[in-house]
Amino acid sequence: MRAACLLHLLCLLLTGPAQAEPITLDDFLPTDPAQARLGQLLFYDPILSGNRNISCGTCHHHSLASGDGLSLGIGEGGRGLGRERTPGTGPEAIRKRIPRNAPALWNLGHKSVRVLFHDGRLEVSDQFGNGFDSPAEEWLPQGLNSILAAQALFPLTAQFEMAGNVGENDVTGAVHDRIDLGWPILAKRVRTIPEYGALFVEAFAHIDTPAEVTIVEIGNALGAFMAAEWISIDSPYDAWQRDGAPLPDDAERGRHLFFGEAMCGTCHAGPLFTDQGFHALGLPAFGPGRTRAFDPMPRDVGRMGETDLIDDAYRFRTPSLRNVALTAPYGHNGAFASLEGIIRHHLDPGASADLWKVAEAALPDVPWLAEGDFLIRQDSREMARQARALDVRPLPLSDAEVADLVAFLHALTGQSVTARPLGRPDRVPSGLPVD
Repeated sequence: MRAACLLHLLCLLLTGPAQAEPITLDDFLPTDPAQARLGQLLFYDPILSGNRNISCGTCHHHSLASGDGLSLGIGEGGRGLGRERTPGTGPEAIRKRIPRNAPALWNLGHKSVRVLFHDGRLEVSDQFGNGFDSPAEEWLPQGLNSILAAQALFPLTAQFEMAGNVGENDVTGAVHDRIDLGWPILAKRVRTIPEYGALFVEAFAHIDTPAEVTIVEIGNALGAFMAAEWISIDSPYDAWQRDGAPLPDDAERGRHLFFGEAMCGTCHAGPLFTDQGFHALGLPAFGPGRTRAFDPMPRDVGRMGETDLIDDAYRFRTPSLRNVALTAPYGHNGAFASLEGIIRHHLDPGASADLWKVAEAALPDVPWLAEGDFLIRQDSREMARQARALDVRPLPLSDAEVADLVAFLHALTGQSVTARPLGRPDRVPSGLPVD
């Protein structure tokens, strides 16, 4: 483990189980209700995709706990939702699976959130003078009012997520020249729809006419929606923290294990159960990988792909565990379908990886991609490199103790998870279908 983890572990051993202070609504970014309502429509409107065939909500759906239920998603060109999503046919058929699992959106409006995406390629930073260190670098526009607002813009520019393939539409063609050139095209699409134009004028005090709407207002509306919509702080664990309401016996035993002997709280720390750091777990590898121009191997080097530091190889951002029982499959590539599976992997990564079967991956059938889905596993040297890059070491726990940890993780599920403030709209102003 790196020095920070060792220091955290030492503190844990010296002080015993430690939990963060109770989380409250004051810990979240303030949002404007009119902007959030506008963001709800944009979130589910395919107008923001290059080929007008996919929305943010397709892969972060209300009926799927803000995810898509797949190990690796099917982006633009696909049809349907979740496990029933198909890869499309003919010229519109997908050319690649999304290389990483779609992360859940719960509590991302918390003021402590400073880094997003599995590899942390978006961070709060003054490096480029626009508030963020991002793939757009200095071309990310000024005025985005939260990291969620900034995050919302990047799926729109991703070829296999929402932009589409070069030659199919003007958005992806522009993005192919430079990442920021597609955003003005999308902004014009939106603001020239009369209903959207009026909503922007109503929601943003500095917008007097629809012609003034830019991608910044679109990002801020999407950010307001995500920040307000996915707050979940009413779990049994929250009731225990605030009021002393007892947890079920197995969950209480699991809580002691989580913050004690099992050392889960070393990395899953703080009110969101994440240190927002990066750790290597040696998850079973599969999928197209997040390849780079100079590294076409179908592998995912994680954080190293952003920092170019060898010490960051195969490390991925620690996910929040709030509502984790609802957001399977687990891991940056969705390798494990159950909480028990991902817990046991943490306890002994080597043994878990050896026992893992490709059938455990939740991958919709795509015959023309099947040959490459597990190709990386045939590269013995790459598999050895990934197996050596571990920040966790074997820890023996009994079956009963694993079951107690699972029970505690279930106690992190909010009581009102299905009662979202706005939910999925029945229609969107573009008139396009709503997934």
